Amino acid sequence: MAVKINPTRMELKRVRERLKTAVRGHKLLKDKSEEMIRQFTILIRKNKKLREEIESELSAALKSFMLAGSLTDSKTLEQAISLPAVKYEIIGGKKSIMNVMVPKIEVIKTGDENIFPYSFAGITGELNTSVQSITNLLPKLIELAEVEKSCNMLADEIQKNKRRVNALEYFMIPQMEETIKYIVMKLDENDRANLIRLMKVKELIEKRESRGRS
Repeated sequence: MAVKINPTRMELKRVRERLKTAVRGHKLLKDKSEEMIRQFTILIRKNKKLREEIESELSAALKSFMLAGSLTDSKTLEQAISLPAVKYEIIGGKKSIMNVMVPKIEVIKTGDENIFPYSFAGITGELNTSVQSITNLLPKLIELAEVEKSCNMLADEIQKNKRRVNALEYFMIPQMEETIKYIVMKLDENDRANLIRLMKVKELIEKRESRGRS
């Protein structure tokens, strides 16, 4: 026994109630853990897909920009991209995934990416392609940041939940079961001792009554 317990029927009832609560809590935590892992897997897949798309599109946009830079003098290029045609407003918030508050970012776009804030004279088509691609990439980059942060927060919560499950499964529940066995054993021993004492008392009474009759 790791702890000393007073082996009474009241204590037995109390520990059994605690065990019942712990078993129920263990099941709920395991169910929660499984659902969090499912949600985490969905987010990981989404994160992988977004990252691959962004890397591919960004690589193509940078190639177009480098080609445009090689065909356009630096001053003209700098003037062409100094004024944005599209503006983004980012609104931060939170949402709950299995009681884990993760970031929720809303992106509001104003302007038209098909309207360029510069003259096409002296500007190559590669620059237009690059500017459009990078402009369209911004919402995806913000979404990727949201998904990655959500993955990290869920992963932390999964680890915490796993520690709680393990504490119940490998420490608290076995300890309570052992305590119940100990109390039952002690109560049985007390019952047997009481029965023996009663039998001895009965035997003594019968002997006295027998002597009295004789």
